[in-house]
Amino acid sequence: MALVEPVPDAPAAVADCGDERALVVADYHAGIEIGLRYERGVELRSDAGGRRRRLLALVGRTDPDRVLVIGDLVHRIGDPGEGERDELLALLDALDVPLTLVPGNHDGGVADAYGDRIEVTDAGGCRRGDVGFVHGHTWPNRSVLGASTVCMGHEHPQVRLEDEVGGGRAEKAWLRGSLRVDPFADELGVVPDALAWTDPGPELVVFPAFNDRSGGTWINVEGQAFLAPFLPDALGDDAEAYLLDGTRLGPYRLI
Repeated sequence: MALVEPVPDAPAAVADCGDERALVVADYHAGIEIGLRYERGVELRSDAGGRRRRLLALVGRTDPDRVLVIGDLVHRIGDPGEGERDELLALLDALDVPLTLVPGNHDGGVADAYGDRIEVTDAGGCRRGDVGFVHGHTWPNRSVLGASTVCMGHEHPQVRLEDEVGGGRAEKAWLRGSLRVDPFADELGVVPDALAWTDPGPELVVFPAFNDRSGGTWINVEGQAFLAPFLPDALGDDAEAYLLDGTRLGPYRLI
């Protein structure tokens, strides 16, 4: 059985971390509506309640020991603003399990604002059992790379699907495949053998965004680029895409 199993029809997974089970989500982006107002002049009614209810329903469905967010718990970069604070406090008050945050590029002020209520790890990621967690905006630390499965967010992967008459739609997707050792060895300044990886390397699981309003990277559209500094160079040829309902789309480069 895989160490990381997606929850059917949801942008979330359950990770077997050895001594506990974690419900894992990426890119929650609390307060995104306020951010969109300032960034793009887009006015949207807040869906803070909807996000909270969806996460709480997943907690009830999977019965985890903790919730682990792999980056971008909040939306606006820096100190969380009033909208983010209200949304996060309501979420924390409603959760009956601890919340751990692997900080992403939007989470700079979370540790200072909520360090007494949220466990915030190093930005280079953390390892729980044989599963590593990193947001993806930075290179993972060596402890994360020692895990057999590495989970990341940041990319918000989506696929563009077209029907027979030329209509198209975007669907959230999972991206799973082995990691190639050379880019990480080069970054760490070591020979590849120093990482002691088997062939193939650790499995990478790229999570779809939990937030429905955060957009994403169309991984099968020409001209779209990955955001992580180690992608796509570190992604093996076996990488495949899956829809939230579990539909296997095959090698993402051929979709």
